Amino acid sequence: MDNMNEALLEAWLRVSTSINNSRLVSELSYNESLICNLLYKNMMAHSGQFLTATDLCAETKMQKSLMNRTLKQLEARGMITRSRSEQDKRRIYIYLNMEQIKQYELQHEKILDLINAIIGELGEENTLTAIDTLNTIAQVANKLFY
Repeated sequence: MDNMNEALLEAWLRVSTSINNSRLVSELSYNESLICNLLYKNMMAHSGQFLTATDLCAETKMQKSLMNRTLKQLEARGMITRSRSEQDKRRIYIYLNMEQIKQYELQHEKILDLINAIIGELGEENTLTAIDTLNTIAQVANKLFY
């Protein structure tokens, strides 16, 4: 266990920098891509139910100031729209603009192509092990830090 913490940190940073340096989604920043992914998944799974900035902050662990800045950037690009709830004027819903969904879907396909290449290199068994390990790390981190 002497250098295990350093080894895990180094491995984590190598994965993170590999993903960020490949610029999978060059048109969107990491945070913009993350938010679009959550909005897209929500739209596909729960048509008609919209997320708020608070929902997105809870899911991404982003601070409200960073979330608002990122949402403003997405809104300026025409990627998202914010609208006030008819039932509760305090709630502002955020959703992907239908005209821009194709742009997001094209970028999402690029990411999936890279992930499929990684799966091809790892093989099914190692991929399933990696998925399980990454999910366990996320659960432990959420338990310890949030």
